[in-house]
Amino acid sequence: MSAQNSAGIQTLLDPENARDEAKKEVDAYRKKKEEEFKKFEAEHTQGNKQAEDEANREADAKIQEIRTAGKKSQSKVVDDLLKAVLEVKPVPPSAA
Repeated sequence: MSAQNSAGIQTLLDPENARDEAKKEVDAYRKKKEEEFKKFEAEHTQGNKQAEDEANREADAKIQEIRTAGKKSQSKVVDDLLKAVLEVKPVPPSAA
């Protein structure tokens, strides 16, 4: 009878042990996949960061180029605007 009870208890414990083992396998698989994802994310995020930095450098260079051109011809632009405003030359409309 004791052997029978022992076998019955073992029969009840087997599914629990299998469940625990499956949970360990799932946790190990999840951990492995999370590490793979973090590695993948780090590799691809770095590429995006480099592209973003390069785009910012290019934009800064263009802005500096525009500012330099503006400072270089600033007085001529102001003179041309003043001339256009102060020297009005009215022209009558042509009959169409």
